[in-house]
Amino acid sequence: MASGRIIFLNGSSSSGKSSIARELLDILDDGVFFHLAVDNFNSMRSKRELEAEELDAALRRTRMGFHRSIAAMAEVGNDVVVDHVLSEPWRLLDCLTVLPPEDVLFVGVHCQLDELARRELARGDRPPGLAAHQYDLVHAHGDYDVECDTGAASPRECAQRIKEFLAHRPSPTAFTRLRERAFCLDQG
Repeated sequence: MASGRIIFLNGSSSSGKSSIARELLDILDDGVFFHLAVDNFNSMRSKRELEAEELDAALRRTRMGFHRSIAAMAEVGNDVVVDHVLSEPWRLLDCLTVLPPEDVLFVGVHCQLDELARRELARGDRPPGLAAHQYDLVHAHGDYDVECDTGAASPRECAQRIKEFLAHRPSPTAFTRLRERAFCLDQG
């Protein structure tokens, strides 16, 4: 059984990842794709108030489980669109460890900071300043297969760009290059 393809959207909160993912599900016509979003995993957690340390541990386990769910879906042949915020280095390292790098199309989702702040305020479901806090962190690794700017293009246009790029995925992929760098650093 062939592994599924993974379109991995990474960007700060309110950058448009979920909107692009919905558009991708609408326009991708060469398989069955599933949208796996880290926010959906977070929303499955019980609503009981947790102390900061307990919450941090629960969120770390949630994200590690999310990464392994992506891998499991793809391993049995499902194509997935991942919607994630790689705002802590360990998240990317964990993904590089558990996801098959040649099956991942790594997409950087960008948006200008002032537009992120406007969207965050309009949404009303995020702490003020979250997107600004994540802004430099999510793209710190500096390597993607394809990038899009949701301030300059609509979610549909970004999805179309990704669809066109998917047919001509590079080899090695950004995930392969990042994985090689991460493991070389660990050994040196």
